[in-house]
Amino acid sequence: MKKAVPVRHPSARKKFFYLLVAIFLLATLLTTFFGKKGFLDIQKSKRRYQELQARFKDLTAQKEKLEAEISELEKNPAALEREAREKLWLIKPEEKVIVREKN
Repeated sequence: MKKAVPVRHPSARKKFFYLLVAIFLLATLLTTFFGKKGFLDIQKSKRRYQELQARFKDLTAQKEKLEAEISELEKNPAALEREAREKLWLIKPEEKVIVREKN
């Protein structure tokens, strides 16, 4: 006659241990994606960094253009006169201004 092998059920301690491990893994997974310095936060920071780099590039180009314009105005009196006439509407005493409508 064969002996019956008793079926072992996990003890309460093992169940509790597995539950703790599952909770730990879930918490780790959630913080990896949604926590501070998580995956989503890193992606958002990368996008912001790229936007700031593009803005920096635009501002650098604008600065260089303005520096060239300043240099031209300092060196060339004709350029200074042209700017004064165009932007400030300055005229010489003997000149007359004719204003045209833009179409």
